[in-house]
Amino acid sequence: MRHATKVAAVVAAAALGLAACGSSSDNTPAGSNTSAGSTGTQAAGKKLVVGIAYGVGGRGDQSFNASAAAGLDKAKADLGVEFKEATQVNGESEAATEERLQQFIDAGATHVIGVGFAYAKAIGTVAKANPDVKFAIIDDASTDSAGPNVAQLTFAEEQGSFLVGAAAALKSKTNTVGFVGGVATDLIKKFEAGYVAGAKAANPSIVVKSQYLSQPPDFSGFNDPAKGKTAAEGLYQGGADVVYHAAGGSGSGVFTAAKAAGKLAIGVDSDQALTATPDVRDVILTSMIKKVDVAVYDFLKSGAAGTDITGNKVYDLKAGGVDYATTGGKVDDIKSKLDDYKQKIISGEIKVPTTP
Repeated sequence: MRHATKVAAVVAAAALGLAACGSSSDNTPAGSNTSAGSTGTQAAGKKLVVGIAYGVGGRGDQSFNASAAAGLDKAKADLGVEFKEATQVNGESEAATEERLQQFIDAGATHVIGVGFAYAKAIGTVAKANPDVKFAIIDDASTDSAGPNVAQLTFAEEQGSFLVGAAAALKSKTNTVGFVGGVATDLIKKFEAGYVAGAKAANPSIVVKSQYLSQPPDFSGFNDPAKGKTAAEGLYQGGADVVYHAAGGSGSGVFTAAKAAGKLAIGVDSDQALTATPDVRDVILTSMIKKVDVAVYDFLKSGAAGTDITGNKVYDLKAGGVDYATTGGKVDDIKSKLDDYKQKIISGEIKVPTTP
């Protein structure tokens, strides 16, 4: 779909901060992905040109978007893909979101990735208008984004959150733990639901207090460290001694609050004991790892092999799509308990809820 003339698109590209990166090498892919999907028209071994549209907070959020960027960087190193990047602006119009995706295609993109459910409608619209281009969306499996040339890459966030919830309860000395959600969407409530269930499984008498930073359609809660800090401060002052955040870039504020209070925090999406600023890494008990990097890489590796993924692919515990981090050694003494919970979830003995 076209929303502007060629000249206007160039101007819009500058305004949206479209950046080009990539490699001039023509590496042969290591192999094809065996995920469910259909065979694409891309010739095996042909170099991909990728457009990746990050959610609010962008590549440098140390969390969700950063994980997607890591998968892209690996695809550049391993497969020789070229790529262009852009970042969503909070509160932008649907037309602007669609135009960002179309700009990638006008610039020659063969594969386009929308990082986050906020791209759902735009992916659906632009994919229909460009049937020869392959698309992927992270965190959405709705009819809005569905299409024969679309891969919907989703995760069992509740399962990974269950494990860190259990860790929080097992480590709490005050019998109270907290949760900070970036935006009160159904997706983030999956994190909360799993966290609460895991905490209650480990300690039925545990108190879990939750706080959200913004309500849709305001997505600023994913990129407001000051709000994250204030929310976490309130939870620590209210008795919590471990706080889990699912708030993207706002999580850095949670870590700052934990450091000041002498308490613990739990990261999300990436192993944040490795990605957070060095001064706060020692307060991170664990992180719920959501392997967005693996999903992005799978999509691109399959494309390079000519076997593009389409339809919904779910990355759960069994598939290795979510997990908990052990960096820092703070959960070493409870690792056997957490791994027992993990196996029970994988086997189906424990059914983790997706709503609080």
